[in-house]
This record gives sequence, C-alpha cells and structure tokens, in this order.
Amino acid sequence: MSRSRPPHAPGPGETPSPSAGLAAVSTALLAMSRHLEVGDVLKTITASARELLDAEYAALGVPDDHGGFAQFVVDGVSEEQWRAIGPLPRQHGILAAMLHEEKAERLADVRKDPRFEGWPSAHPDMSDFLGMPIRDGEETLGALFLANKRCPKPDGGCGFTQHDEELLRLLAQHAAIALTNARLYERSRELTIAEERSRLAHELHDAVSQKLFSLRLTAQAAATLVDRDPARAKGELQQVAALAAEAADELRAAVVELRPAALEEDGLVHTLRTQIQVLDRAHSARVTFDNQGVRALPPAQEEALLRVAQEALHNALRHSGAGRVDVVLERRGQGAVLRVTDNGRGFEPSRVRRAGRHLGLVSMRHRASGVGGRLTVQSAPGEGATIEMEVPGG
Repeated sequence: MSRSRPPHAPGPGETPSPSAGLAAVSTALLAMSRHLEVGDVLKTITASARELLDAEYAALGVPDDHGGFAQFVVDGVSEEQWRAIGPLPRQHGILAAMLHEEKAERLADVRKDPRFEGWPSAHPDMSDFLGMPIRDGEETLGALFLANKRCPKPDGGCGFTQHDEELLRLLAQHAAIALTNARLYERSRELTIAEERSRLAHELHDAVSQKLFSLRLTAQAAATLVDRDPARAKGELQQVAALAAEAADELRAAVVELRPAALEEDGLVHTLRTQIQVLDRAHSARVTFDNQGVRALPPAQEEALLRVAQEALHNALRHSGAGRVDVVLERRGQGAVLRVTDNGRGFEPSRVRRAGRHLGLVSMRHRASGVGGRLTVQSAPGEGATIEMEVPGG
C-alpha cells in the first residue's frame, strides 16, 4: 500500500525548501483540525505523518492502563496484513520507550536495537525507524511510529533525518492539541446525550402522566354513567380509547428518540428512514422521507443531522398540528442539506427568545455550528414551517 511521493516531498539527497516544508506541515495540520471524532483524528494524524515524512509505514498507539494499547492505528498496511498480524501489540521494547520517555528515537535499523524483540511472522519488514511521543504537559497521549523512509539506501545510508525529526515533533505537538480537543468534544457530546435523555424522561413523564390522569378521570365518569345515561357513557368510553391511543403515541415517539442511533452500523440515511417509518405508523400525520444522492458523511455531521431531524420532527408532530411532515436529505457539493417541512400552524421566527427555547431552535443552531454547518428557519403563523440544515461534508 505504498504511495507515490507527494509533490512537496524532496527527492533523494535533496534538502526541502522552507516554503515546501511549511506547506506540507500546513496541509497536515489543516487535515487534523477538520475532525472532531477521536478515531478520525487518530487516523488523520497517522496518515499525515506518513505522507509528510514520505515513509512506507506509520502507526499511532494510544496506551491503556494495563500495559497494552487502547487503540493502535496503522497506515501503509493493508487490512489483510493487519488481520494476519494478530492482536494489538503490548507496551514493550521500542514501543514502550516512546510511551515512557519524552525524547524521540531515530534509528538506522530498528532490528539492531537491543530493545528490539521481534515481530509476528505476518508483520512487514522494517529497518529505519523514527518514533515520537505525543504529550500534553506531563501526560503522554500516545506515540507516533514511522518506518522505512522511501529513498535509496546504499550501504545503509539515507533513512530519517534530523529535519524529519523536527517536522514530526511539530506535528506531534499539534496532534496533542487535536486529540485533546476531540476528547473534550466527545465528553461534551456524552454530557449532551445525558441531558437529552433527562429531558426526554421528564417530557415523557409529564406527557404520559397527564394522559393517564385524564384517562382515569374519564373512565371513572363513564363508570358512573353506565346505568343512568348509557349514551353519554359510550361517549366517555370513546374518549378513553382516544386518550389511550395518544399515550401510546407518546411512548412510541419517546422510545424512538431514546433508542441509540445505529449510525456507525447503518449510516444516517438508513437510520433516518427507519425512524421516520416508525413515526409515520405511530402518528396520524403523514411522515415521509426522501434521500437524494447523500451517502456517507463525517460521523459528527451525521449525528448532528440526525439530532436536528429528530428535534424538528418532534416539534412538527407534537406542537404544530401538522397533517403532513416531509423530510428530505439531498446532496450539495461535498456536503448535504437536511430539510424538514410541515403544514402545521407555524410560528413567528423573529420571536426567538420565546419560540426558540420552546421549539429547540437554539440547540439545533448550536448543533449545526458545532460541525461547521448552518441552520435556517422559515415559518409564519398559519403557513407551516421549514427547518433546513446544511453541512460541508468531509
């Protein structure tokens, strides 16, 4: 899985110009800053390091608390090779040195280092080696490993240079920032999910409790009327049935929102379609979904689109009195646009302080801006509403 030398990389024996080196580093840093998920950041750091230093292989290990690696990302090794290599490595030999020391390791031949302990039979052959810890203050977040500089090596010459080491050190410093930001984002998202579940629990309790209380009173009224006014008793019992159906609708809708979205396994399109089919069955309003050319998007953007769609559907089905809600997901450039349109009673978007909080517009805007997107709202009293969210893609 070797790559041809990128345009900015110097040839054998050449010294890279300062402008070429800065352009390459800038490209690598921009690539790292585009992602919010820890897994995506790790992959981007590893691929950027390999391309920046023109190495055949690159890896990034994140330590766990038990002498192994919580994550170990590789670039330059095929999926088949990686599966054949076997379990994740332990923290030993030269790998341990990167995690327990602050300095870089640059070796002409890693196999001749006294700490070298061999590798599995399916492991590719490696010689020249450059390792760099990724540190945030006193904490080691991980370590970058590069092997086999792509250049002629007559009599053991060439290999990684002092310039390569300095470039990798700069990349590792920014990788620490990118990793820390990604972890903070994931922690924030976990808190947001917990807050949403708490909100849903309160909402479910309030809505269903009110329905059940009304149902109980209506049933009691029907019981007292059975003998002296059967016709009125029949009407009250019909109301009991209607209230029970509404309570069931509330429960079904809440279950859809509480169920973890299977984005990683099924993707945004399948997840949205499935949830909308459930909502269409659970509510009297017609709920439709149309996908127009959208495929996979960055995970953070897919989650944000899903949550905004859920909030907009919640508003349309529970507050607007809509008889129809249409959800459209369409491709726009490298990104996508989500559009949720209802024919309900509408509202005045300029009354942001009141309507924004009630309808979740503030949180929807935060979700959109958090992934580099934007949210627009079109509505007027008596004219329904359209919530549109656009994301840039990746």
